[in-house]
Amino acid sequence: MVPHTSLPSFYHSRLILIPKMTSFWGVATTLVLIFQLHIFFSLSSAHNITRILAKDPDFSTFNHYLSATHLADEINRRQTITVLAVDNSAMSSILSRGYSLYTIRNILSLHVLVDYYGAKKLHQITDGSTSTASMFQSTGSATGTSGYVNITDIKGGKVAFGVQDDDSKLTAHYVKSIFEKAYNISVLHISQVLTSPEAEAPTASPSDLILTTILEKQGCKAFSDVLKSTGADKTFQDTVDGGLTVFCPSDSAVSKFMPKFKTLSQANKTVLVLYHGMPVYQSLQMLRSGNGAVNTLATEGNNKFDFTVQNDGEDVTLETDVVTAKVMGTLKDQEPLIIYKIDKVLLPREIYKAVKTAAPAPKSSKKKPKNAEADANGPSADAPSDDDSEVADDKNGARTTRMSTVVTAIVGIYFGVWLM
Repeated sequence: MVPHTSLPSFYHSRLILIPKMTSFWGVATTLVLIFQLHIFFSLSSAHNITRILAKDPDFSTFNHYLSATHLADEINRRQTITVLAVDNSAMSSILSRGYSLYTIRNILSLHVLVDYYGAKKLHQITDGSTSTASMFQSTGSATGTSGYVNITDIKGGKVAFGVQDDDSKLTAHYVKSIFEKAYNISVLHISQVLTSPEAEAPTASPSDLILTTILEKQGCKAFSDVLKSTGADKTFQDTVDGGLTVFCPSDSAVSKFMPKFKTLSQANKTVLVLYHGMPVYQSLQMLRSGNGAVNTLATEGNNKFDFTVQNDGEDVTLETDVVTAKVMGTLKDQEPLIIYKIDKVLLPREIYKAVKTAAPAPKSSKKKPKNAEADANGPSADAPSDDDSEVADDKNGARTTRMSTVVTAIVGIYFGVWLM
């Protein structure tokens, strides 16, 4: 073995790291430190619009309605955002008209731009004018381009704002910058409330939102029929007022699943349908902002009936341990109700368990013994078909792949530090 003294000095600095990195705990400690740094930098980029506006009482009314309409939560979850705040006097112009809270949400959604515009950028707009999407546009509440806001740098150094759908009228002007964090969040004071006929249009209250009717109009008639046939539609409807998220399988997915659905007991049919609803409003941004297990309308006591929300970039998937469904798009977003279309029927593991098998035969035997219970009673009517078991196996395989990826990452860090 070559003694350390004969090694070039380039390696000596790296030899100091070897005792720390060669043990499992050394690698684990390094990973924990990296994770903590990631959390630190993530938190350092977080913002809270409620706290920002609370520093100036002139914006207390605007601040209150951002919270009351849950727009504040949406703003805080986005990494790049511009808020066009108006003072208490300007807010009185819309409050005096007796709009419902849901209509006020639509109007204030026009004041949340899904791009960054600091005071400096306002005066550097190409060709002096631009059009940018507001949250009213990005959530699908607006039709056409009615949720876009025009920003124009006019003569005298002034900047004006107007809703594109409102005959492109520039109805408000820039007053001052309230708070800026470059490319993250900008809060600007503008003179008047931005609104439009579409934003002011009467918005149905939760009790007026008939779920099955909406599903049928949005291309989910098959799922709507299943809801009504099981009686689960009443549970869904009763939940709307407090917040409801519905995951509607496409008509083709429901049609393909129906032969298996018909073999279920009546109780399991109802539970499976309830499994497609969450008793809380979860916007697409909310779903994309976090991973983890979520409860459903079928959750009760020890019966978890939950699934896991996973994010990969812009893609959102729902994992039940039996099947993984992908969110294909938003069909309806009118808080407190939101409906997503998914590409598969969600199969809860509490119903679709793999059939238990007896202990495997000795290695010398090529035949596996049959399950005595299965021979006596036949396969469970509510058990998954071979296709469903294969899906579960694929899921387990995916987990193994993830674990392999983690191990590979650890090895990569080890050699990365060695080669530094």
